[in-house]
Amino acid sequence: MTCCCKEGNNLDKQCDSSTLDLQLLEDLMENYRGVDGSLITVLQKAQDIYGYLPLSVLQHISDKFGAKRAKIYGVATFYTQFRLNPMGKYIILLCQGTACHVNGSEKIETALCDELKIKMGETTADGIFTLNEAACLGCCSLAPVMMINGRAYGPLTPDKARNIIRGIYAGEKESQREEVGA
Repeated sequence: MTCCCKEGNNLDKQCDSSTLDLQLLEDLMENYRGVDGSLITVLQKAQDIYGYLPLSVLQHISDKFGAKRAKIYGVATFYTQFRLNPMGKYIILLCQGTACHVNGSEKIETALCDELKIKMGETTADGIFTLNEAACLGCCSLAPVMMINGRAYGPLTPDKARNIIRGIYAGEKESQREEVGA
């Protein structure tokens, strides 16, 4: 896998839109130029390259395809699979289904937002966590529940949710120390 940044930054990190290597799109653009109905595929593959769809990438696709920016942006914002902002290493999905709601998901959301110092839908400044809500995770017996990178945690209390986040942060700090010492 090639790094998406001009400086060759660590592959685990999201690319900063000011350092994107747009050359990585050239083969993709050549393969799909003139192919009707290929826009979604091109956006998917571009998102695979960069981890999200920065505006500079949407502009580049627009320029190369000769399509209006509004059309490209419209498709990218219509489908929920596309992200216009970098995502964290850990994606938290907080269930807002009926069972979770009646069992206190609002309190869990408040605790998570407070602990992470972000609002729903945002990513922490360090790029570790992104907090999103889900209509239902299908884990009603664990209500209230959240998933982090596909792993379910529940039943939650505000303190349990905070401790899970703190545990992941502690693991991240330990991994960083091991990388520096290696």
